[in-house]
Amino acid sequence: MASINLALPGTEDNKSRFAWGGLPRPAEVFETPGGREPGVQAELRREKARLKLVLELTNQTASRQQLRDVVRAVMVSIRSGVRCDGVCIYLEPPQGGELQVYTLDLPAHADFQEGTTIPLAGTIAGHVVQTARPWSGTREEAFAQFPGQLLLQPGFSTGCMLPISCRNRVAGTLGLVRCEDNSFSRDEVDFLMQISNQIAMAVENALAHEQIRELKEKLAQESVHVQDEIRDETNFEEIVGGSAALRRVLAQVETVAPTDSTVIIYGETGTGKELIARAIHNLSPRHGNAFVKLNCAAIPTGLLESELFGHEKGAFTGAIAQRIGRFELANRGSVFLDEVGEIPLELQTKLLRVLQEREFERLGSTRTIRTDARLIAATNRDLAEMVEDQRFRSDLFYRLNVFPVHVPALRERREDIPLLVRHFVQLFARRMKRVIDTIPSETMSTLVRYPWPGNIRELQNLIERAVILSSGPVLRVPLRDLPNRAPVGPAKGRPQTLEEAERAHILTALKETKWVVAGPHGAATRLGMNRSTVLFRMKKLGIVRPWKIEE
Repeated sequence: MASINLALPGTEDNKSRFAWGGLPRPAEVFETPGGREPGVQAELRREKARLKLVLELTNQTASRQQLRDVVRAVMVSIRSGVRCDGVCIYLEPPQGGELQVYTLDLPAHADFQEGTTIPLAGTIAGHVVQTARPWSGTREEAFAQFPGQLLLQPGFSTGCMLPISCRNRVAGTLGLVRCEDNSFSRDEVDFLMQISNQIAMAVENALAHEQIRELKEKLAQESVHVQDEIRDETNFEEIVGGSAALRRVLAQVETVAPTDSTVIIYGETGTGKELIARAIHNLSPRHGNAFVKLNCAAIPTGLLESELFGHEKGAFTGAIAQRIGRFELANRGSVFLDEVGEIPLELQTKLLRVLQEREFERLGSTRTIRTDARLIAATNRDLAEMVEDQRFRSDLFYRLNVFPVHVPALRERREDIPLLVRHFVQLFARRMKRVIDTIPSETMSTLVRYPWPGNIRELQNLIERAVILSSGPVLRVPLRDLPNRAPVGPAKGRPQTLEEAERAHILTALKETKWVVAGPHGAATRLGMNRSTVLFRMKKLGIVRPWKIEE
C-alpha cells in the first residue's frame, strides 16, 4: 500500500501528517495488563494477537452462517485482536445509493443504531466508498471535513475507516474508534486493511450462501400456478391426484362404468366417494340423464322411504302434495345412495326389490312404478360385519356388493396431498378474490405428514380457513390446529394405530364442543361427519360421555 494517502483533503499540515512517506513509525510497544512492554517482547505479543485474529477471521470466512452472524462474529474477533473501543460495519443495502449500519459494537447513541442509513455525501464512510482508500484522524479533523459524519461521536477521540471491497467494488466500510487521543498508526492501518480484505471475503461468502439458501427455498416452495395434476383431462376432471392407489381406483371405474351393474364404494368419511360415483355415471351410457344423490344418514328415518320412493298427497301427516322419489327421478340415469349402511332394516327389503325387480310403489299408493335407475351406493361402514350383527340384510348386501370399489384414505395416497392443496388453494382463492402464489415448503411437508382422519374433506376445510387467514401472496396455514392429531402416541413415541388416531381425533372434537354432537357447532360438523356416524364411531371406539363435563 505504498503512497496511499489517508489524509483529508485540505492543509499541507494534514498531508504531511497522514502521507505514508513522511509518517514516522511509532515506538514498538504493546499494551498488557501490567503496563506497556517495549521491544521484541511487545512485537511478539502483537504478532501473536494479530495471527490469532487472522485465523479467527479465516474461520468466519469459511463458515456458512447467515451474513449478520458472520459480521457480528468478525466484530468480536476484531475487538479482541485490535486495540480499540468500538467497531462498526456499514454495508450497502440491495437498493444501493447509501450505506446502512449493519452491525456495531459501540456505546448506544440515539442517532446511531443498527439499521441507521448513512448518506454517501458529506460522511467519512461516503468518502472511503467513493475513493476506495482508508481514512484515519481525530474527532476534530473529522468534523472539519465531514460535518455529517457519525463515526466519532462524543467520547471518542480518534478513528479509522477502511473500505470493504468485494468484486472490484466497495460494498461497505469497517470503522474503528478509540477513546484515548492515540491515532491509528501506519502499521495498524496496514494491518487493518488486511482485516478489511478478510471481512470482504467473509461478507462475499455469506452473501453467496444466503443467495443459495434463498434459491433453494424458492425452488422448494410450491407454486400454486403450476398445473401438474396427473389426471385424465376428459374423464376425471374433478378427481385430483396421480398416486398408484388412486390410479387403481380409476381403472376400476373405467372397467365398471360402461355396464349397468350395481356398484358399492367403500371408504372412510371424506375420501371423495361421491366424486367416484359421479365419474362412474359420467363414463356410462347414462351420462346424458340425471345423476340423483341422497345421503341416507342425513334424512330422518321416518322420511327416508318418502325420499327414496316418493309419496302421494295425504299419505301421512304433512304430505300436502304428491312427491316424486329419487328412484323415479333417476329413471334412465343413476341414483347415488351415500351412507347406505344407515338405511333401517324395514326399508332394506323395499330397496332390494327395486334392485331386483326394478319396481316400487310410492307411499300411500298401490300403483307399481317401474324405474330404470342404476344404483351406485357408498358407505364408510363394514357392511359384512353389520350382516354378521344382523343390522344389515345379507341378501341386500350380496346384491349391492356386485362390484366393490375401495377408495383409499388420504394417508394412503400422501403423494396426492400437494396436488390437492394447490387445487383447493386455487378454488378458494378464486371464490374469495385472493391472489395466493406460494405455499411454503415446510407447511407442505407438515400437511403431507399429517394423518388426516377426516381425509380430503378435512384438508379442504383447513385450506379454506388458510385462504381466509392469508392476507398476502403466501399461504398461511394454521398448523397449530394439527399437532394434537399427529400420528404419534405418548408411549415412547410409539406410532398410533388407525383406531387410536381416530379415537383421539373424535375425543378432541367432543371436548372442544363440550360433548355436543349435533348442530352447526357440534362435534359432527367439526369432524365433517354425520351425527349418526359420529355416534356409531363413539360406540365402536368405546367413547363414553363423562358424568361431569369440565368447563
